[in-house]
Amino acid sequence: MIPVLEVPLQEDLTAFTAFLWEHSVPHRVVEEDVRQVVWVAESVDPARVQDIYRFWRDGGDLARIQLHSARQKRLIRAIDWRTLPITLGLIVLSFVCSFVIGFGSDMEAMAWLSFTPFEVRGDRLLYQHLGQMLISGEIWRLVTPMFMHFSVLHILFNLLWVWIVGSRMEPVQGSVSLLGLVLFSALSSNLAQYLVSGPMFGGMSGVVFALLGYSWLWDKRGGQPRIGLPPALMGMMLFWLALGFTGVLEGVGLGAIANTAHLVGLLAGLCWLPAGRWLNRHSR
Repeated sequence: MIPVLEVPLQEDLTAFTAFLWEHSVPHRVVEEDVRQVVWVAESVDPARVQDIYRFWRDGGDLARIQLHSARQKRLIRAIDWRTLPITLGLIVLSFVCSFVIGFGSDMEAMAWLSFTPFEVRGDRLLYQHLGQMLISGEIWRLVTPMFMHFSVLHILFNLLWVWIVGSRMEPVQGSVSLLGLVLFSALSSNLAQYLVSGPMFGGMSGVVFALLGYSWLWDKRGGQPRIGLPPALMGMMLFWLALGFTGVLEGVGLGAIANTAHLVGLLAGLCWLPAGRWLNRHSR
């Protein structure tokens, strides 16, 4: 984010910030000593924000401003891809890893990215225990299962949600906050799923549930800036989670569902809220 305004601490910016929220302008106000600093995402035109502030401060009616009129300069510029390194990195790595493993057909390649190394002998699955994997130093395995997907539908569904949430969250809360949430939820959901089913699993679903759960709770608790996902998504997410545990999804041909990873991912996202608030206050 970038600073666009510095105003006295005693100045009431409520009406101005409400106008910005109404028009989905990602921003935050930080108190520093005797001043307030207004920060906006890099995709926002700072000069336009400053013009609007001066118009409002001089007594202008904000309701008269039409941000997206064809005759006016748009406040929001095109997406700045440089503000989305983690979101884009997750998408690219998921596609690369999923193609490398042949969407689950190349067991040898999968064994390099799975939670612990494994091999299939006849109808038996042999794999290392967690302690052996950690002693071997292959720490990347704690998170790499999230990059493996086993069908085109699987990867498109997961990465669509990664894009929807990541492109809203990362520009305003920062890459560090998003990366922390992704790593925490991936490690938690992968470990839980491994303890239940062994290393034959993969996908970004646990992280997706974490992103959606965190976004819902952030907005519900009044976090600023808002992420802005529809509140009804939480209901749909819980319905999908419950449906997975009934076995219906496997019965209609969607394959094995990592239900434990979904549940733990959701809980990890909800638990990340205090860390997200701290990072939002202390990072730019």
